[in-house]
Amino acid sequence: MAGKTIVIDHGSAFLKAGLSGWNEPQMILPSVVNYIPCRENPGPSYARRRVSLGVDLCHPDTFSYPIERGRVLNWEGVEHIWSFVLERHRQECEDAPVIVTQTPGQGPADRHRTLEVMFELLDVPALLLPNQMEMSLYASGLLTGTVLDSGYGLTRVQPFHLGRTSPSSCKTMEFAGQDLAAYLRKSLFKDDCDPHNLFQLETVTGTQMGKCYVPQNLGEALDFCQSLPSGADESNTYLLPDGTSAELTPMQRLAPEMFFSPQVFDLPGPSVPDMVVESIKTCEASTHEQLISHVMACGGNTLYPGFTKRLQKELSAEHFASAKATLWVGSNRNFSVWLGASLMAHLSTYKSEWMTREEYDEGARV
Repeated sequence: MAGKTIVIDHGSAFLKAGLSGWNEPQMILPSVVNYIPCRENPGPSYARRRVSLGVDLCHPDTFSYPIERGRVLNWEGVEHIWSFVLERHRQECEDAPVIVTQTPGQGPADRHRTLEVMFELLDVPALLLPNQMEMSLYASGLLTGTVLDSGYGLTRVQPFHLGRTSPSSCKTMEFAGQDLAAYLRKSLFKDDCDPHNLFQLETVTGTQMGKCYVPQNLGEALDFCQSLPSGADESNTYLLPDGTSAELTPMQRLAPEMFFSPQVFDLPGPSVPDMVVESIKTCEASTHEQLISHVMACGGNTLYPGFTKRLQKELSAEHFASAKATLWVGSNRNFSVWLGASLMAHLSTYKSEWMTREEYDEGARV
């Protein structure tokens, strides 16, 4: 394809975009749109209201996520975000082809709508729609291994052997970062919790990013936290709406434990390590050793302190004959899907999988 390709990885919480060949995306946007009331329609109906990116501070209750748990709920919102991204990148590379990564669960209808938006509304010259999990594998430089991706809306596991996979081996759980955020919001703000309250949203996000971690042993971590005198750790606090500070409970700081012990939080299983094991066991026994020895952890949830160490520990406790579990982690693992697609843009082996505008027009006429 062309020397430069626009690569878009649109997740449930963030969109990552940039020109191929870079080691990380040049643009990271919250996957959020809002509908600004206008004179013709000041009410809640979407008819004739203006769509805009991000959160409108004057109307914070109007924002929403156009993609939820990997499924597009609002194509108008998605089109608006894609249009903004392409406009920015076309200033540097006017007629570049486009890659849009796809979740494994997206069906033919979603694929067709993506083609329609890109070719008919956004006028791209060529388009490729690769599998997100496969792109994470390529980002590691491997063709055989097991990809664990835990993001905002979904946690997924998919093994690959020599670049190929079986649909039955893919495990998907609708439990991820947004569920951890919901737990913190409800436990921090009790009956007053509101997902559209910007103060609460900022408090929960700050707690997740700066104060939560995965313990190596839940019981020992709880005993240690409870043994500390109140106020011993000044960083272990958050603000209430009235401006007063309150102290985080041990379970609030240890909230990412829900990926390893969902039953402790009254959540359905399986745990993330169990998902990896179950997925590998659906593959041929002769491939188990390679698959467990090349586990790629990626996605935002794997960045919690202690996550990868705990995962390594629990996978090592599982036995696949004499195989040893080995975890492969990169510093940019929250961008691994985008990075894999960026690398693939320059591979001649995928030339036949691109669709050009002429091919799309011909198919539409047929």
